[in-house]
Amino acid sequence: MSVSPAATLEKATRITLPSLATPQMRAFHLTWMAFFVCFFAWFACAPLMPVIKGQFGLTKDQIANINIAAVAVTILVRLIIGPLCDRYGPRKAYTGLLLIGAIPVFGVAASQSYESFLFFRLLIGAIGASFVITQYHTSVMFAPNVVGTANAAAAGWGNAGGGATQALMPLLLAAVITAGADAAFGWRIALMVPGVLMIIVGVLYWKYTQDCPAGNFDTLRATGLMPDTGKKVGWVSFKKACANYRVWLLFVTYAACFGVEIFIHNVAASYYVDKFGLSLKAAGFAAGTFGLLALFARALGGIVSDRIARSRGLDGRTLLLFVLILGEGLGLLWFSQMESVVFAIIAMVSFGLFVHMACGATYALVPFIDRQALGGVAGIIGAGGNVGAVAAGFLMKATATPQQAFFILGGFVTLSAACAIAVRFSAEHKTREQALYEKAVAERTAMTA
Repeated sequence: MSVSPAATLEKATRITLPSLATPQMRAFHLTWMAFFVCFFAWFACAPLMPVIKGQFGLTKDQIANINIAAVAVTILVRLIIGPLCDRYGPRKAYTGLLLIGAIPVFGVAASQSYESFLFFRLLIGAIGASFVITQYHTSVMFAPNVVGTANAAAAGWGNAGGGATQALMPLLLAAVITAGADAAFGWRIALMVPGVLMIIVGVLYWKYTQDCPAGNFDTLRATGLMPDTGKKVGWVSFKKACANYRVWLLFVTYAACFGVEIFIHNVAASYYVDKFGLSLKAAGFAAGTFGLLALFARALGGIVSDRIARSRGLDGRTLLLFVLILGEGLGLLWFSQMESVVFAIIAMVSFGLFVHMACGATYALVPFIDRQALGGVAGIIGAGGNVGAVAAGFLMKATATPQQAFFILGGFVTLSAACAIAVRFSAEHKTREQALYEKAVAERTAMTA
């Protein structure tokens, strides 16, 4: 179906996957690709840690410090990047993050000690903020009737980079060793690959995307088509988001789902090696099954949220999130008790389905919290995921065994489901959003008539 030029100035009311003809679909595809390579680079070290551990002689506490560093700085950068999107636009924000973020990726490959490795691993965490830009960009490009699906699908396909790195990095290392390098040098070559991919995608993002359906923010402000509130626009967005209690409730739920997700990405491969005696490649594939659920499960969370919203509106979206977080917590408790590798993988995949769907359902709700402070809302809630991962990292460090950490974490996740059901909207808010939803549906119907 052809799309009229006028239609490209509005938020898209449908997702046409094979198309790159509109700015909305170009943004959709390039934003998930950008997030994929960022996520790939962010966790590329994790499946190679058994090799890196041997080379640097790392202790349990040092490995825990590395895992915490990988997600700690992301908290700060996610808080900053949302308001930066409001000020400068997602195109500039993403391009800058990709190009600058590639530097510590190369740095960690060149590190010669635990201290330098820890330093660059800390800096790599900044690229985890890519998620906020992904959600921001799809939120401004797609209408209320499909924005949940768009957000969840783009983030889910990007998140699959975490699963891909678990499976592919050991294979890449094996290929480098086969070519003649030893393991001590091979992991360094392998870790350079995601840095190169980030540079390539950064160039593509700058060239082929725009900030919103009508164009780039700086052009729209210069022509008077978009209000220019000055350099304080990002700060205003952030303060407005901070004052909204719903933001902090979703901060907790996102800590419970995305925090668990990235925690599992960091520890799963090592857990399967240490607990069940699997080889590096086998452990990578086992851990990779968790991450690759993002290919469909996160999108499924957004799709179901959009479907429920047809009949139950915003209340239906919050109820779905409650059910998913609760299912995740119970599944994690189950996983913590497994002594067989087969049942451990089955349990991990089961609770992983709830994890990814809950992430999708959270950001299917985010665009409706406060449209005037989207960057601040997306950034704060996104930072919640990393707070959860850091807390889980400290929990792992403080407990005697990983299984004990998984059990305690499962209990916290189960309790956090109450925050989802506590998110409420005023009658005026729901009426306003319902009107926008119906308008989007009417526009979609008119385009297909």
